[in-house]
Amino acid sequence: MAEWVIRRPHPAVRSLITRYIGYTQRDLPPSVHRGLPSRHVTLIISLAEPIRITGMPRPGEAAATMAAPVGGMHLSPALIAQDAFQSGIQIELDPLGVPALLGVAPAELSDYVVDLADLGVPRFARLPERLAAAPGWARRFAILDEAFTAGMAVHEPSPEVAWAWRRLVNSAGRLRVGTLSEEVGWSRRHLTERFRRQLGLSPKQVARVLRFERAGTLLRQGHDDLAELAVACGFYDQAHLSNEWRALAGCSPGTWIAEELPFLQDDRVAREPDSAA
Repeated sequence: MAEWVIRRPHPAVRSLITRYIGYTQRDLPPSVHRGLPSRHVTLIISLAEPIRITGMPRPGEAAATMAAPVGGMHLSPALIAQDAFQSGIQIELDPLGVPALLGVAPAELSDYVVDLADLGVPRFARLPERLAAAPGWARRFAILDEAFTAGMAVHEPSPEVAWAWRRLVNSAGRLRVGTLSEEVGWSRRHLTERFRRQLGLSPKQVARVLRFERAGTLLRQGHDDLAELAVACGFYDQAHLSNEWRALAGCSPGTWIAEELPFLQDDRVAREPDSAA
């Protein structure tokens, strides 16, 4: 049994946070879930037991248990132990908004998973407990709105880097870095250095993640012809798609479809109204 509820955040932070995803799942088989690379810095707040991360995106990092893990953008999966019962809220943060929302640069989080409590933001100190005690999704989403809008810092990213980021996102990773640097008016090397310094990944790496993310979205929506999927997402061919999937997900597309797709929500689930409180 699974319940998924998606809601957009308060308008004041809507440009910085893509969406809230509330979930409750019961009777899951014991397994390991792959937290896949994406365009977002992802915050997951458990409403049940703490989340056990058995494999970090960065090689050599120790496993950890956290009530509210924050995962920066990364190029390999985070491995998460899947309990029979799990409930929580996943919050998708735009990397450009992370300094204003969490008080840390997205480059500092790249390839890492840290506990929200370790970021030292006072208004988040009791957030997991408050959300767990709240009566229903509407109230939980309202608490998140309050927490993110209260005391939000003022931060202006480099306009050139922000523009390049948006162009890459809007093209789903199909824009060449050379073309992007010409449009920005910087050399390719300068753009790459400034982009990586602010976001933690290079434009080329972000493009890889965006193409991969697009393929995952289409798979969730039932597009299972991998050859057609590869062309639609900007890969050279199906072999290129499969190689990238193994690199970024740690398994083949077929393995992921068989092991994880049945337990994941897609973008067609019912959404909580924006006015919910």
